[in-house]
Parts: sequence; structure tokens; C-alpha cells
Amino acid sequence: MILGRVIGTVWATRKEERLEGLKFLIVQHLDLEGNPLPSFDIAVDAVEAGVGERVLIAKGSSARQSDITEKRPVDAIVMAIVEGLEFYPVDELIKEYQKREEKIYGKRA
Repeated sequence: MILGRVIGTVWATRKEERLEGLKFLIVQHLDLEGNPLPSFDIAVDAVEAGVGERVLIAKGSSARQSDITEKRPVDAIVMAIVEGLEFYPVDELIKEYQKREEKIYGKRA
């Protein structure tokens, strides 16, 4: 899965028959802090996401496992609107682990 933000839509008046009725969104990839990355995807919208919303996208064969994309020629799908995100910086996790380890084993040289 990829975290991203919807930054636009794509209109295609002529498209492959199996793509009729699908909405396409432009999704810019984000890092965990919400900063834009230089990559993006065009993804089928399965959750009625809007411009500006943070979303999760699935790519590849996983994108074709939803009811609306099954057996359709798509490579990316917006499958969730992200309401919140919680993560911990790796250096903080390492310090916490070291504290727990010291409680169990004592200080190591």
C-alpha cells in the first residue's frame, strides 16, 4: 500500500470499454509526515475520495481484486480514505527498546 494525497482527476472521453464508469484520480505519494514525494499514480477511485484527501492506494494485481476493478485493466486503486495516522520515529523506538533491555539484563558494556 502507498500513502498519498489526491491532487486531481483525469477525464478520458474515449477509453477501453471495461473502464467505462470508473473515476480516475491523480494521487501524489506522501512520506509518513505528509510531505509530498516526487512520484504519483493515476488510480481508480473505489471510495469516492475527493481532491485534497489523504488516501491509501494498492497497485498491481492487488488493484484488480475489488468488486469494481475485477478483470479490468487497472494498475492502481484508491481503496481507503485516511482519517488518521500514528507512527513513531525509529530512533525513539530504539531508545525505548534499550531501556526495556536494561531493565531485564542490566547495563551492558
